[in-house]
Formats: sequence, structure tokens, C-alpha cells
Amino acid sequence: MKILLIRVSSLGDVLHNMPIVDDIKAHFPDAQIDWVVEEAYVSLVKLQPKVNKVIAYAQRRWRKSLGKKETRAEIKHFYRTLREEEYDFVLETQGLLKTGIIMGMARTTRAGKKVGLANGTEGSGYEGISRIFHDISIPTERRTHAVERGRIVAAAALGYSIDAPASFGLQKLDIQPTWLPSTPYIVFFHATAGASKKWPRHHWVDTARDLQVTGWPILLPWGNEAEKTEAEAMAEMMSNARVLPKLSMQEATVLAQRAALVIGVDTGLVHIAAAYETPTIEIYCDSPRWKTEGNWSPKIINLGDKGAPPSVAEVEIAFEKLLGLVKSR
Repeated sequence: MKILLIRVSSLGDVLHNMPIVDDIKAHFPDAQIDWVVEEAYVSLVKLQPKVNKVIAYAQRRWRKSLGKKETRAEIKHFYRTLREEEYDFVLETQGLLKTGIIMGMARTTRAGKKVGLANGTEGSGYEGISRIFHDISIPTERRTHAVERGRIVAAAALGYSIDAPASFGLQKLDIQPTWLPSTPYIVFFHATAGASKKWPRHHWVDTARDLQVTGWPILLPWGNEAEKTEAEAMAEMMSNARVLPKLSMQEATVLAQRAALVIGVDTGLVHIAAAYETPTIEIYCDSPRWKTEGNWSPKIINLGDKGAPPSVAEVEIAFEKLLGLVKSR
């Protein structure tokens, strides 16, 4: 059986699609699974060893240079690569017009089926026009977890039941960046694109003070200049923190994978830590917790909710539990 998965972006959405691979392989061990994904996340998908071929898609870059000969050549190469195989199933779990078009371009066997979402979840960017590319559209409840949504589509298409917790199947990266401590460390994933999703700076500072009991350094990553400035301001107020250099996707993954503890807001890198079952505290400030909370491992604690960020005391109780610390109150 040959299966094509289409989930191109963003980081968290690509990650949350990964349990589909282990689900399929558990029921069809000989299945060949290929995946179309934005080029920025190719290295992430390649961490799932059961994916046969990763097909890079670069719409974000292509649309800025459609007039260039090189860009048109890349698009033609993508089209040819996509159509090299005939698939028994094409599973599109993003529900957008652009991903529907990719589905439309993919080839199926005579009996093959193209399967996607019949509807979006609450607050999602689902585009109903994507259904014109489907042979089968699978409905889900309006409040379906981001991980379960894709699992439901695949299970309905291939005729099996979801009977186990989500398994991401990610390989551990065997690289050792020079900035990575050889001793235990804590990561604060403090940065996020939406200002309303941030946890207040003074909360991070207070939490860093509480974590001094571990004796471990706190590492502060960043993704752009504004986030770097914020990380530097935080580090000046924390005796046990340091700002990291700019990280590649692989380096950020290693950072999340090897941490003794990760604390972070609702971002893709926090979800990577949770996927590796690193001890993780997910902080929700202005996004609904039901959509993405890590619910597959006791090593993940989810705090807060949309419009109800957690307190420093709640985070302290959570890290004491995860790290096995006993504190008299």
C-alpha cells in the first residue's frame, strides 16, 4: 500500500500530524508513506524514520519570485516528483485550498482514494473549497484535538480504530552544538508571534528565581531580533539564565529534546518537547488548551487556557511534580 500525507505547515501542525505515521504502520507494517511538507520542516519530518520519502514544497518562497526561471524550474521539479508514484490513498489533513490543489495534482491508482476533512474545528482556518479535491470527506467534532483530527481521517480512510495514545516516533538527533551544556538544563520557550499569547516577563523572572533550587542553567532561545531583545532583557533579571545564539531547526529540536525541563507558551517548539516526552509545562494564555495540549504523557503538564493564564505558583507546583522536588509550603 502506498500512502501520501499532505500537511505542509506550520511547525506545530506538521508535528501534530506525525502520529498518523505510527498509526498506519501499526496496522499496515509494509505500507509506504510519503509526505509533502514546506521546505522549512523537511528536517523535522525526516526525524520520523517510517516516512519513506519527504517531498519539499516551497510556496512561501516561490510566490516571491514566480517570474524567475529558477523558481519555475523548482515548481516543475516538485510537480514531477509528486507524480512519480501512484498512491492507494492521498490523505490531506490541513483543509486548505493550497493543500487541496496539491492533492489534486497527486496521482492515485485506479481504485485509489483522496481523503480529507469534511469540516474545520472551532476557530480553524479551514477552507471548504478544499473538498472539491476529495473522493471522501471525513467529518470531525468541532472541538477535536489537533493530533486526533488527522488520526481520525487516516483511521476512517484505511478502516482501522484508534486504540492507543498518540505516538510521534521521532528519532533523537545525534549532534552536539557547542552551546549545549553537558549538564542538565532548563529551557524557557518564552517567545511567540502573538503578543496576547505571551506570559508576562515578570512571571518568567519569578519562575527563574524559584528554579534556582535545581542549580541548573536556564537557556533562552529566540527567533528574531525582537525576541532576542526580550531574551536579553529577561537574562539581565535572572542570575541563572543565558541567551542562546540563533538556532537552526535541528538545533532547536536538540535543545527541546535533551532538556531536563521545558517551560513554554503555546508554540511549535514547546510541542516538539512534548512529542519527545521531555518534562514539559505548556502555558496557555490566549489560545484554547483543548486544541493542542499534550495529553499523551504524564511528563507533560498543561496550565492555563484562553483568557486565563496560569500563575507563577501553579507553574512552581508543576515543575516540583515533574522534577520530583518536595517543598514545604
